[in-house]
Amino acid sequence: MKINRILRAAVIAVMCLAVVVMLKCITKKYILNQPKVGDKIDSFNNIPVYYNGSTDTNLGRNRSAEGYNYGLKYQCVEFVKRYYYDHLNHKMPNTFGHVKDFYNPNLKDNERNSDRNLLQFSNPSNTKPKINDILIFDANSFNPYGHVAIVSNVTNDEIEIIQQNPGRFGSSRETISLMQVNNKWELDKASILGWLRKN
Repeated sequence: MKINRILRAAVIAVMCLAVVVMLKCITKKYILNQPKVGDKIDSFNNIPVYYNGSTDTNLGRNRSAEGYNYGLKYQCVEFVKRYYYDHLNHKMPNTFGHVKDFYNPNLKDNERNSDRNLLQFSNPSNTKPKINDILIFDANSFNPYGHVAIVSNVTNDEIEIIQQNPGRFGSSRETISLMQVNNKWELDKASILGWLRKN
C-alpha cells in the first residue's frame, strides 16, 4: 500500500516536471524569441517584410518619400503596395481600401481592374499565376478584411507567397498547391479570390 502511494507520487512528480520543461520550451521558442513589431523578418527583391505581431496591430499610416500611401504599418496591404511602388514602380489609382476592395467581383477573368490599374484574374483562371502577382484572399469570420500576398515562386504544381502580417505565429512564406483542371489554373484554397498583375 505504501509502495503504491510512493509510486503514484513519483509518477505525478515526473509528470509535473515534464509539464514545466515543456512550458519552458514553448515560452523560449514562441514568446522569448518573438521579433518586435517593426522588426524586419524577410524580404523579396530587396523589399523588406516587417513583423506586425497581432493581425490588428495598427501603428499609423506609412507613406513613400513622395507621399504615396502604402497603407497601415505593418498590415499585409502595406507590404504589397510598398512592393509594387518601390520594386515595380506602380502607383494604384485608388490608394485606400481594405483587401476585399482589391478584387472586383464584377470583372471577368483577365480584365483590367481600374481601381488598381492591374489585370485581374479569377481563381480558377485561364492564366497561370506568376512571380510578382498579388494574391487576394477573401474575408472570413476571423478576418473581415481579407488578406493579400506577393507570389514569390511558381512551379507546375505549387506557388510560394511572401506575406506580411500572417498573425503572431504565422510565417512570411507559404506554399499553395496549383493544379490545372479543364485547361484552367486553380489554386487549392477556397479563400483565394484571384490575383492581380502589372502588364
